[in-house]
Amino acid sequence: MRVWNRHSRIVAVSPERVGALIDTLAGDDDRLWPVVAWPPMRFDRPLGVGAGGGHGPVRYFVESYEPGRSVRFRFTAPRGFDGFHEFTLRATGTEETELVHLMVLRLRYPAWYTYPLLWRPMHDALLEDCLDRAERELTGTVRTPARWSPYVRLLRNLTSGKRFFRFNANKIPPTSTTAIR
Repeated sequence: MRVWNRHSRIVAVSPERVGALIDTLAGDDDRLWPVVAWPPMRFDRPLGVGAGGGHGPVRYFVESYEPGRSVRFRFTAPRGFDGFHEFTLRATGTEETELVHLMVLRLRYPAWYTYPLLWRPMHDALLEDCLDRAERELTGTVRTPARWSPYVRLLRNLTSGKRFFRFNANKIPPTSTTAIR
């Protein structure tokens, strides 16, 4: 299965300002990645070709980096992801710049199942939050803020470690003479 997933935002600022935002990725002053709501992007060294890391359970390394223009990451995990994701910018010629995130994958087992059920909805929500953060950083406001779907909220609750369905063995009546503890 092949995946081509693109998210973009056009902002009324120069390409240099958008490029400077890309250059902050995974640094102490990261102004692009939505670290408030998502696991931070971290690498074993500063952003540059060969740096390895990722965010949460998603792992990758920097395959190419053109400061102020683009960065491409090659996936190493989760299992079944064969491809890349990248941030690039495009000057529109009208005093605006488009910030683009593109992910291109060839899915292998088990990602045939996990991508549509788990990874895609989470990825789409994360990227829209990322573009909201970029727009806010560059313009001071977000024209149309992204909203998480009920399904993404459920996935976030299930994967965040915050359990809203708690198992309590003391509330279950014992089925034999041995109590459940």
